Amino acid sequence: MRRLVLLAVLVLWSSSAFFAVDQAEFAYVTRFGELRNVYDGESDAGLHMKLPWPAESVQRIDRRLQVFDIPPVESLTRDVKNRTVDKTIAVDAFVCWRVPDDAAAKQYLRAVGSPERARQLLGPLLTGRLAAVISNMPLEEVISVATEAEIEKRAARVRRQLLGEESVGGGEPGAGEQLQKRALEEYGVEIVDIRVRRFNYPEAVRAAIAERIRSERARKVAEYESEGRKLAADIASAADKEAKIVESTARADRQRIEGEADALADQIRNEAHGRDPAFYAFLQKLKAYQAILGDTRDVLLLSSRHELFDLLLNPPKM
Repeated sequence: MRRLVLLAVLVLWSSSAFFAVDQAEFAYVTRFGELRNVYDGESDAGLHMKLPWPAESVQRIDRRLQVFDIPPVESLTRDVKNRTVDKTIAVDAFVCWRVPDDAAAKQYLRAVGSPERARQLLGPLLTGRLAAVISNMPLEEVISVATEAEIEKRAARVRRQLLGEESVGGGEPGAGEQLQKRALEEYGVEIVDIRVRRFNYPEAVRAAIAERIRSERARKVAEYESEGRKLAADIASAADKEAKIVESTARADRQRIEGEADALADQIRNEAHGRDPAFYAFLQKLKAYQAILGDTRDVLLLSSRHELFDLLLNPPKM
């Protein structure tokens, strides 16, 4: 019975000499705490052997991409016009990182050891870098009304500045690269990406920001009203000009038509006068007498031999 127990213990103990390495991890074999061998899952995945525990033990590190949130940062933005600081904003961001290779994994194991420890070590470094980038950006560039394409473009620019691919505030790019180099050399961590999740205003400055938004909207309203008044004045001026052109054209047409009508009437009268001058003179005298007698209420005592009766009693013959 004792032999069976010893045999079972021996089998269990010897089974600890076998271990498997997954493709998504690094496996480190340590002998009494001292690193002896490294297995990269990308090339050494599978079953391996070691000395049974406690002589040798295995530690594993995830080689996949990992993510953690950067502690919220409150930073002052830059006032470009007055060359001073502007409002304070709160920034939420996250970082993507990984252990890239064997050498980095060894340094990660010595200096960090766990993702929680990596978050504690990298958090202050990334927070400082984020504050440095935001402090060199105008408030209008950080928070403003924009389209989706403009927001994506702005986020990509902030990402490039955080990673050191683009200069901050007109300076030379390099701080982001130094941060990545330091993280890799000291902690064995490769910073793959840093993204800003959102910008927000702290409670202390929201009232001032709201007032600023109202003043901005009032300025926009004034601009729109001024533009509307200018357009209305332009439209009214164009309408008055068009009306004057139409009126002048109508007056010219009227004068032309009246002139043509007068000329035609004179032509008809001249033709009529030429055909029968006596009858034409008779009609003209009738009009003259009508004008004289029609505008007065006086009683005229005339002789039967007066020229008027002679005209009425002896009209011209056809």
